Amino acid sequence: MARGDVRHSGRRVDRSARTGSGRLLRRATVALVVLVLVLAGVSYTFDLGNRWLGWDYPSPVTEPAAVAPPPGLRLPAATVAEPVAVPGDASTAADPAKVRRALAGLLRDKKLGPRVAVAVDQLSDGSPVFRSGPTVVTPASTMKLLTSAAALAALGQGHTFSTTVVAGATPRQVVLVGGGDPLLARTPSGDDTYPARADLLTLAKKTARSLDGLGRTRVSLGYDASLFTGPAVSPQWPASYLPDDVVSPISALWVDEGRERPGMVDRSADPALGAAQVFAQALAKQGIAVVGRPRPTAADAEPDVLAEVESAPLEQVVQWVLEMSDNEGAEVLFRHVALATDRPGSFVGGSAAVRDVLADLGIDTAGQRILDGSGLSRDDRVAAETLLAVVGAAADEDHPELRPVAVDLPVAGFTGSLTYRFATGDDAGLGRVRAKTGTLTGVHGLAGTTTDLDGTVLSFAVVADRVKVENTLDARATIDEIAAALAGCSCGA
Repeated sequence: MARGDVRHSGRRVDRSARTGSGRLLRRATVALVVLVLVLAGVSYTFDLGNRWLGWDYPSPVTEPAAVAPPPGLRLPAATVAEPVAVPGDASTAADPAKVRRALAGLLRDKKLGPRVAVAVDQLSDGSPVFRSGPTVVTPASTMKLLTSAAALAALGQGHTFSTTVVAGATPRQVVLVGGGDPLLARTPSGDDTYPARADLLTLAKKTARSLDGLGRTRVSLGYDASLFTGPAVSPQWPASYLPDDVVSPISALWVDEGRERPGMVDRSADPALGAAQVFAQALAKQGIAVVGRPRPTAADAEPDVLAEVESAPLEQVVQWVLEMSDNEGAEVLFRHVALATDRPGSFVGGSAAVRDVLADLGIDTAGQRILDGSGLSRDDRVAAETLLAVVGAAADEDHPELRPVAVDLPVAGFTGSLTYRFATGDDAGLGRVRAKTGTLTGVHGLAGTTTDLDGTVLSFAVVADRVKVENTLDARATIDEIAAALAGCSCGA
């Protein structure tokens, strides 16, 4: 009997044929199952079930509330949540005696040091409620309130900053021109990045398309950062700031705020050159060869623009600067205020411009020193009342252009530089205090708004500028507790 044959009921059966048919059947079955699973996955991913097959199952991605619970699971009926805070009432006045009692014990904390300025106002009309301490203090980053308000007043919430590529002096030259975009990035930002960033890769793609239309594949690259003038580093800043990566040299052209790579450190000594080098690499990836090294080049007064990218609106940039306490961003805005008032884009120009713009808003800065936009200088001097005046103007319905300064401050325990603060003190401070932080070695401050338990809306500023280093954490916690005490007070008259 031949191998592979069997006899059964008098018939010869070819085993190999029978086995082959079985394999084909199994393979067809597996393929069918895989096809069904793939079609189900595609239908789920692209929400095709309802359109193609008549299914009417809600998507957990787009309609999570409509997805029914599993069989047997019973969920309690939803209840109406109690309000987090009593709605603010502009007509509710604060009782100065109650505010004084709420703060008295905290202000006696010796770890705050010998100089603590405290000011509390009725936000609705700016009427003083409580004052204590020196007339002016080192503001640290609360200075960003003044810079942001001046930028919004001088430029408007919708203002954007352009970075352009223009034709150079020769047919083969292009010039990258910095427009003072504080948040210009290397590559496109993701969908979860806020605010969205203009970027050099997108600019390179637009430039390549323009050059392709001109029949050019090789160029020399110049770069122009002349929009800002004067020193890139304030003479009033400690000399250690640059080597210690505290701040970048301020430039009208940079990428990732003057950093050699994304992150908080590795700042470039020449941000404009660094941006030009990144742009040259991006052009090369688009098939445009850059001959030689990028060189500083003055663009024509009325150049032929080949490509352009724009920043997010100023109101979003201000929100970023205030929430993240962005020193570089604040210094760029400082210079833009100067340019908007026909002054040089410099530390000196910014100082004069911010004073004038605030004066136009009715905010007095007499006897104070505004030397930079970020508050990094220890020689800055600002009154607590001035900080409150800025917050008050931003909350005033007569100045809607300033509103981001009031509403986009960090929220205690939740956002920005206050995300991990307010771990001690009255729990009422969490979520109800909005304030700009101010921190230098030996200086700690908060300035912003809160609503007390009676619905009284208050603006406040508290700055301690002679804190011993060993008391840093304790002093900062006490300042948080002062703000939280206002939130937890029944201070209405």
